[in-house]
Amino acid sequence: MAPRTVRRGGFLVVFVMLAMLCVPAGLTLHTARVAPQVPGPVAAASPYGYSVSLLLFLVPIVVILFWLVPAEHLKISKKAFVRTIGLLFPLGAGLDFFFARRFLTFPNPEATLRIPAPAIGGSVPIEEYLFYLTGFVAVLLLYIWLDEYWVSAYSVPVDSAERTNFARLLQFHPWSLIVGVVLMAGAIVFRKVFVAEPGFPGYFVFLVAGALTPSALLLPSAKPVINWRALSLTMFFILLMSLMWEATLGLPYGWWGFQEPQMLGIFITAWSRLPIEEVVVWIAVTYATCIVYEVVRRWQSSGKRLGHAFLGSPGVAAEEGKDAPAVR
Repeated sequence: MAPRTVRRGGFLVVFVMLAMLCVPAGLTLHTARVAPQVPGPVAAASPYGYSVSLLLFLVPIVVILFWLVPAEHLKISKKAFVRTIGLLFPLGAGLDFFFARRFLTFPNPEATLRIPAPAIGGSVPIEEYLFYLTGFVAVLLLYIWLDEYWVSAYSVPVDSAERTNFARLLQFHPWSLIVGVVLMAGAIVFRKVFVAEPGFPGYFVFLVAGALTPSALLLPSAKPVINWRALSLTMFFILLMSLMWEATLGLPYGWWGFQEPQMLGIFITAWSRLPIEEVVVWIAVTYATCIVYEVVRRWQSSGKRLGHAFLGSPGVAAEEGKDAPAVR
């Protein structure tokens, strides 16, 4: 099979692999009818637990940056890395600043450093902002290392024509918008029809918008150059880590909790009634991070100015568009 065909098929394979894991796991977890309990008072159960747990992101960051990358003499584009984090971290910070008190609770302050960080409606632990910053950095570094080394045979070279030849990077992907609207509408209907308590699935709507907005605007440009094998491995690594974090530590020990009126209404009983949104969040983060990073790399590889790269020159865009392959 030709490499180009493999890359196009990889987009679907990633989600098939995800379904192979999630469907049987979901059916199995659905058999649990009683949530496990942490004995004794939560406040005394895990002093500084949330703070120390950030090592789950910090250790992979340090290992990749200071061992794996230098050992293989890999070159990481610092500009592409910084620009990607600069674009995505505000998404996590915005969740904390604007919605943390609406979506989340923090019942165990003993698990944090007790350093308040600003948020609308009241402060949040400083660990919340560090959580999203280190999370985006860990996701991106893991994808870069996998792309550049572990599965580099499926990487598109930075100077290849496939990266540098394009009319414009900002391209509308209608299916991402359709899927986003369907998911949001379905969540609202589900909450209204199948959940007895009043509420609105605000957290789920935020996650869908955060993941599919980059997809709706950039996927046609990112799709030909994403290393889908690297993305799938990154997604599964981060998903495994985050679920261990959430299900065995964060929720049972009260490091954080959730405002149920703002949730979709689907909870995983076996994991201390973890909202389904927390399974979705790091899938969404990985997907959006890889799209943004690869589009930024295409822009830098082209040598074009920002406006020209993303919006194109009307004359050039029309001419190049004649021969541009359709992306579905």
